[in-house]
Amino acid sequence: MTGIINVYKEKSYTSHDVVAIMRRIAGTKKVGHTGTLDPDATGVLPVCIGRATKLAEYLASEDKTYIAEVILGIETNTGDISGEITATQMVKFDEDAIEQAVQSFHFNERGEYMQIPPMYSAIKIGGKKLYELARKGETIDRPARPVIIHDIKVLRFEPEKNAFTIEVKCSKGTYIRSLATDIGQMLGCGATMSELVRTKSGMFSIDSAIKLEELKQASEDEKLAKFILPVDELLPYPKIYISDEALKRALNGNPLPLSTIGEMDNSEGQKFWIYSDDKIIGLYISDSKKLCVEVMM
Repeated sequence: MTGIINVYKEKSYTSHDVVAIMRRIAGTKKVGHTGTLDPDATGVLPVCIGRATKLAEYLASEDKTYIAEVILGIETNTGDISGEITATQMVKFDEDAIEQAVQSFHFNERGEYMQIPPMYSAIKIGGKKLYELARKGETIDRPARPVIIHDIKVLRFEPEKNAFTIEVKCSKGTYIRSLATDIGQMLGCGATMSELVRTKSGMFSIDSAIKLEELKQASEDEKLAKFILPVDELLPYPKIYISDEALKRALNGNPLPLSTIGEMDNSEGQKFWIYSDDKIIGLYISDSKKLCVEVMM
């Protein structure tokens, strides 16, 4: 059983909880997720099954889209409403000022956004995860990391709650909690994130995400396979079918000279799925003379 399932993560589950449950549902230890979601967040969490776990990093590197509610006038130690309130301030709810602050994070406005990750995160510094230090009451300097906000917009204002909702399309590694904190600082009143939904991860959309209970039932009915998406459809690189002679080289992890492949449309750095008959051998990348293995399947 190999492929990716578009799981809908519900509230109160950690991403690791989802992986543990999917191991039982799929009946295999080879399960991995493609991008952490906080326990209170919901939405798209693609899960790799079987040999597809080798491709988790490829899928995790894809852009993400989120919808988040931000509350002004409150700051917390986690950056979201689940944390302890560390400060409160009066809010002058100015829709134009909010819109201007939000748009200032757009790539077209500032280019790369140098973001400081929250203390309550799984990033390791000095071999220790930040959230482990935070739980001990420690706060350390975290280097800012470049991320990209490809698109950002205000979906609605709720002045009665001192809140507004944004939609953000961003690069891997972006913390929406930190974005909310930075918007609050720019507005001079502080802010925290109160809701977060991941609506897209790469080509995966919330519209087709499946809840764990439905996947559990499908497994019991021996129908889980219909939810498992093939890797070559999700990473739609060109396919190359190789000869038995080339297959021997491929199975040993050796490069495949272009002279053994035959005619093909090729440019340096292009990736290909290598097949023998109907079986995927692996994902390869080309240079001017050969194809080199990136991931053996």
